[in-house]
Amino acid sequence: MKGIILAAGNGTRLYPASLPISKILLPVYDKPMIYYPITTLMLANIRDILIISNPYDIANFEKVLGDGSKLGVKFSYAIQQVPRGIAESFIIAEEFINNEPVALILGDNIFHGFGFGSMLTCAQKENKGATIFVYKVKDPERFGVVEVDEKGRAISIEEKPKEPKSDYAVTGLYFYDKNVVEYAKSLKPSKRGELEITDLNKIYLSENKLKVEILGRGFAWLDTGTTETLLQASNFVSAMEINTGLKISCVEEVAYRMGFISKEDLASLAKNFNNTYGDYLRRIVLKN
Repeated sequence: MKGIILAAGNGTRLYPASLPISKILLPVYDKPMIYYPITTLMLANIRDILIISNPYDIANFEKVLGDGSKLGVKFSYAIQQVPRGIAESFIIAEEFINNEPVALILGDNIFHGFGFGSMLTCAQKENKGATIFVYKVKDPERFGVVEVDEKGRAISIEEKPKEPKSDYAVTGLYFYDKNVVEYAKSLKPSKRGELEITDLNKIYLSENKLKVEILGRGFAWLDTGTTETLLQASNFVSAMEINTGLKISCVEEVAYRMGFISKEDLASLAKNFNNTYGDYLRRIVLKN
């Protein structure tokens, strides 16, 4: 399975903080925001990842991440010239996807919770249809909303409805089969001129091939699109890491835990950090 991170937005809600650099490269506590979606894909055992950004920021992503070989993964890069919707990602990435299943995650989405890795593994092994991850929110009218039956199966899906049929918001994490490019090409632009991910999901729903994974109590889903939510995300990560002594979305640790790199590789990477981040990596090496 391939993986895509969409990091092409202009981040205007974070101006002026995001004027000099993509918001997806801004720090969330102790690491760049993009580390969080990267590790989500890595936990799904996805090692071939395409990062889609705008023409102005793509070079910065390449500078920060390189080709991924030090982490045992492969990073490729593509440009979305003008934001035309999430679903356009699959058209841009057609050659990269190469008729394989693919997962897409938005660059400003952070997930954390017990058992998340197992849920990702199950979604990654699904080769037919689509899997979306949903989260109960107090203001569903701001999101794509999915209605589910008593067995958790999708009944309907709407984009920012005035009268939501449920409280389940569709998060920015999606898994699709090899048909996704064909379906994305069939979409018509919405009133705002975008290829909507909700319309793509509706195609799978109409074919009874849309699976819903509900992130229940105890999970955290953080959208870091505003200054307030960015601060909340940083505070959340800080509290969790300080209280547990474990880091969230440490790309080097996840690469090691997933078997992408060796202990010797991890020790070598730790040398790049003469700070508490490096100390954390060195402790992992000593304890394993």
